[in-house]
This record gives sequence, structure tokens and C-alpha cells, in this order.
Amino acid sequence: MRRHIGLTMEETMAIAFKNLHSREYPGHKKKVHSVAWNCTGTKLATGSVDQTARLWLIEPHGHGKEKSIELKGHSDSVDQLCWDPKHAELIATASGDKTVRLWDARRCVLDECSNYLAMLFDAVFIHKGGKCSQQTELSGENINITYKPDGTHIAVGNRDDEITIMDVRKFKAIHKRKFNYEVNEIAWNTTGELFFLTTGNGTVEVLSYPSLRPLHTLMAHTAGCYCIGIDPLGRYFAVGSADSLVSLWDLSEMLCVRTFTKLEWPVRTISFNHTGEYIASASEDKFIDISNVQTGRSIHQINCRAANNSVEWNPKYNLLAYAGDDKNKYQADEGVFHIFGFQSA
Repeated sequence: MRRHIGLTMEETMAIAFKNLHSREYPGHKKKVHSVAWNCTGTKLATGSVDQTARLWLIEPHGHGKEKSIELKGHSDSVDQLCWDPKHAELIATASGDKTVRLWDARRCVLDECSNYLAMLFDAVFIHKGGKCSQQTELSGENINITYKPDGTHIAVGNRDDEITIMDVRKFKAIHKRKFNYEVNEIAWNTTGELFFLTTGNGTVEVLSYPSLRPLHTLMAHTAGCYCIGIDPLGRYFAVGSADSLVSLWDLSEMLCVRTFTKLEWPVRTISFNHTGEYIASASEDKFIDISNVQTGRSIHQINCRAANNSVEWNPKYNLLAYAGDDKNKYQADEGVFHIFGFQSA
């Protein structure tokens, strides 16, 4: 990227972000709760209150017609989903119907025409939808799900503050633990040796893995901690709180190194970009903040029509998917998500 004469790299990037655009993707019947990219950055998954998930084929440079597959089977809201970090075609979904489902995108089919013909004639990649390869029922309404970085285990959190660890190969629970405090989001570090819980007490609980032995209780915020993001380079983790702040923590020292202060409402969702240079955070504010991780300064804000539920950067490109409580002129859910980062609208 050519730097403008006399400008810092941060100022140059602010100009570059300002010239990028968002695109809107309709498809769900009710609001979208979760967005997630696969490990190659070519597919995006969305989970919705309409009880379905959808898989979207996204061309990173914005060329071509997007195509989607509907994943049916859940009987309640699909609150969160995540892709296998080692496999670009496997995705797990967690729902309020108490089940966790594993889907294989390769088994998704079209009615009466092959994938090749669909692509050839630019047909919409829908119809029969995806195939659920495995499912299991757990003890409560599931609200969180995350993969261990090596793809071997899945952690699922429910509304009763119980965490279940599942063996992916057998797709069975191998460990359950109920906590006596509000557990919000969960995450592993990049090596899979540490397991994090954000809590309603304003703390982050750091556990060793696989023993789940408590290592640290970090007094992170003055109000409940809602969400957590892990720097892909393994240096930091970030925590979003009801106090409207995002805190950045040095993973090796377990110390807070800075805070991001642009939001005014409880922080619902955060994500580091693929290089670890930028962090996106969102709340009920009608914008998404993008800040420089090293300086803490805001470099761009994406204007939104509604509160946001989920943001996630693409693992290969500076494309940010986001979804929230968008409504139409009749105040009904629109069921859309957006991707920011395209050269043209």
C-alpha cells in the first residue's frame, strides 16, 4: 500500500478504511445472532433466530454472485456457530433447543442439478440445504460454542452456566462443569493450553487445559464481562464489558495493557483482524469501532442501522462480517448481515 506523503501508517490506514464499503446480504427470516468465517476465508456461516443457519460462498474481492445453503434441523434459535479451525467444510452450531450439530458443507446438495451446473449458470446455491452429519443433545439451552485450535474438541456453554467439552471425532461429551457464577463467552488461547471464561462478576477466569484447573482470576472490569477475542498471533486477548470498555491483556503477563473507549453501551462482540493489528468492537451504539491494537486509537467507524450481535474478521483479508437487530420500515426483523471491506458498494 502506497503511503501518503507526510502521513503515519495509522493515518494512511484510516484513509484506506474510509474508502471501503459494506454490502448487505439478506436471507434469514429473523435477526442474525452469529457470523463466522471458515479457516480459508472463503465461506461465511450465519446463525439466526429463525432456527436455521446458512452457509455463504463469499468472493473476497466482491466479484461474482454470492450463493447460500440453508441448514435446517434446529427447533430453536441458532445462537452461535463456529467452523473447524483445521477443516474448511465442517461447522458446528449451538441452539436453544439443547442440541449441538455438526454439518459437512461437502454433503450439501442441490435439487436436480450439480454444484458445477449451478456455478456454470450462476444459479442460486440453495434448495435441499445442508446435511447434519452428527448431533447430540446436552442438558440446557446452548448460547456459546467454540473450537479448540487443533480442531479436536468443542466447548459449549449454556444458559445454566454449564460448560460441556466434546470430543469432535466421537461427537460426545467428555467433560461437564457447572459454575456458580454467570458464565458468558468462552475461548481457548492459540495453543489450546489455556481456557478462558468471561463472567458476570467482571472477571476473566483463566483455566489450564485439559485439566480445567483454575490458574488466574483477573479483575478485568467494573461490570460484567460479555465477550472475549484472541489475538491470532497469540500475544493478547481482549475483553468487552457492560461498562462499555474493551480491555487488552498481555497473554504472557496476564496484565491489562490498554483500553478502548469509543463505545458508550455494553460491548457485545469483539474480533481481531488476521494480522492482529486491528480490533473491531460493537454494542448497541449505531456504529462498529475499528481501533489500532498497539496505540489504542480509533481509526474508523462503520455506521450501522441497529445494535450489533456479532462481528468477525475474515482470517485472510480485511473483511469484517457483522450482524445485528436490523428492522424494516414495519419494525419487523430483516434477517440480514453485512460485510465491510469491499472497494465498491
